[in-house]
Amino acid sequence: MALIRSILYMLVLVITVIPYTLAVLLARAFGGGPQGSYIPARAWLALAADVARPLLGIKRHVTGLENLPTDPAQGVVLLVKHQSAYETFMMPAILPRRVAYVFKRELLHIPFFGWSMACMDMIHIDRGHPTRAFVRVIKQGRRLLSEGIWVVMFPEGTRTPRGSVGKYMVSGARLAIAAGVPVVPVAVTSGRVWPKSGFTKRPGVVEVSIGAPIASTGRKAEELMHEVQAWIEAEMRRLDPDAYQ
Repeated sequence: MALIRSILYMLVLVITVIPYTLAVLLARAFGGGPQGSYIPARAWLALAADVARPLLGIKRHVTGLENLPTDPAQGVVLLVKHQSAYETFMMPAILPRRVAYVFKRELLHIPFFGWSMACMDMIHIDRGHPTRAFVRVIKQGRRLLSEGIWVVMFPEGTRTPRGSVGKYMVSGARLAIAAGVPVVPVAVTSGRVWPKSGFTKRPGVVEVSIGAPIASTGRKAEELMHEVQAWIEAEMRRLDPDAYQ
């Protein structure tokens, strides 16, 4: 049954991404710019996250939204635990501001989904050239943050299996320091319902915990990222203790 539900869910994503991508392309073609393109793209991402509840039995429980800045001019760098594609869909849906992801350039090659990503003002990087990628993150990230757009990064760089800890890279902390904005750590337990390996998803609750902003002013990147990692990993153990036994 779980396999059938997972197949049905994937079919819904494949079918719905086509008209939403057309809306993104039309918005960009007729002068909507990145903001106009973002509206239908966010709608599809929200659909992908929300339809997981009736089709897969995956619910979410979000805490800490009150920790997010309310000043529309305040940029933040959100550093998010990454265990599955679910949080990629979910973050724009639950956040009150326009967000920009830092993502690998290869995603632009995915039909429809990648075309939508290319239309929006986000930060795509070439992992094969880390120095060039870092410069792009800092330069484009500072501009987006100065416009009040929130930048979402996965500090471990890729999805990690449930109960594991990847290497936390300091690029997110360096961006926050360079832009003079705080970082917001986010713990997400999606791995217990959406495994990294395997196609089949399981019913359950994804716990999402948004931490208080951590100031970056006067901090060293390694020290700041160590604080972020300590908070996220402690919160992961609190939210999903069975995974760390």
